[in-house]
Amino acid sequence: MNPGAVLRIALRALAVNKMRSALTMLGIVIGVAAVVTMLAVGRGAQERVSEQIRSLGSNVLLLLPGARNASGVRLGASSVQTLTEDDAEAIEREVPEVQTAAALIRVGVQAIGGRGNWATTAYGVGNGFFDVREWSLASGRLFEPGETSGSAKVAIIGQTAARELFGDEDPIDRRIRVRKVPLRIIGVLATKGQSAQGTDQDDALFVPLSTMRNRIQGRGSARLRPVSAMLIKVREASAMRSAEDGIGGLLRQRHRVQAGAADDFSIRNLTEILQAQEASSRVLSYLLAAVAGVSLLVGGIGIMNIMLVSVTERTREIGLRMAVGARGRDILRQFLAEATTLAVIGGLTGVLLGASGAALVASLAGWRTSLSMDAVMLAVGFAAAIGVFFGYYPARKAARLTPIEALRHE
Repeated sequence: MNPGAVLRIALRALAVNKMRSALTMLGIVIGVAAVVTMLAVGRGAQERVSEQIRSLGSNVLLLLPGARNASGVRLGASSVQTLTEDDAEAIEREVPEVQTAAALIRVGVQAIGGRGNWATTAYGVGNGFFDVREWSLASGRLFEPGETSGSAKVAIIGQTAARELFGDEDPIDRRIRVRKVPLRIIGVLATKGQSAQGTDQDDALFVPLSTMRNRIQGRGSARLRPVSAMLIKVREASAMRSAEDGIGGLLRQRHRVQAGAADDFSIRNLTEILQAQEASSRVLSYLLAAVAGVSLLVGGIGIMNIMLVSVTERTREIGLRMAVGARGRDILRQFLAEATTLAVIGGLTGVLLGASGAALVASLAGWRTSLSMDAVMLAVGFAAAIGVFFGYYPARKAARLTPIEALRHE
């Protein structure tokens, strides 16, 4: 019997009891839909984390000021400015694993531009900041040496801030005002997207560090030149740990931190934090997929149960087929085809339901989902394998019947 005939007979047999066939497939449908949805959500989460890692730049450490005590109350991190530009220069000079140490000052500002005003974040940085963040320009240029040393009234702007202040107009050489300081825009950064915390990285503007301190903050007389934080780019990923140790030792020496005393700074490995998030989302996806796999298992047991009932109900039919020349392997193939067809149809229905579920999750929860063809093929293939595995015993039982015993069955 050719495969086409086997498939036609299988479909005809399943169509005799449509409701029973549909209920039998339900476990497979739910299991496959759950697997597809979880794989789509998990893959989307991994892609999101990968994008966030790339947006941070590779091999990046974040150095923050430490906490302090006030009247017996321990305040939070960055409650006191303990880091300076001199620290950044020393780190870049004395820690061999470090490629660039970019100090920055961050303040919230109300920028006034061509279309009105916009609340954004202003950063005082050097050109090394853009190197650490691997942040390219969409147009314009970076700061020139004379501008960074001379507190020049220039700025580089992010895409969101540029859009809110100037709309579709080209902001290059346009002027904005920040805290009564007029700034000429010399560059527009390429789109960076959201950060790991969900903030818009493109909603920002950047000025030279000296401009931030001397003109916007008005701290030109500050001798120590304090900064809000540092982004540190390490030359090799394998040197991250040794770079952390080197930076910590250098700063403890520079800040005269006594042995056993708490550091007045903190070092965070941003890549490790995001990779931990990725690992957590991946483990959660695996757990949910395992739960969905239990549903597939239950669906497979349902297929076995129904196929055993079908063998009992069609015993005389099996006997007639054998009496007219059907062999045991033909009967085996027929019942296997019915079980596999049930599983595959349920699998395909589950894929459609899972894709819809992934789209619903993306729409309602705002999560990114990504459905790959590999996930679809895996789910359908697994469903077919369940059909073969759980359908084999009933099919084998049917194939072992003798014509006389089968025809005697009432």
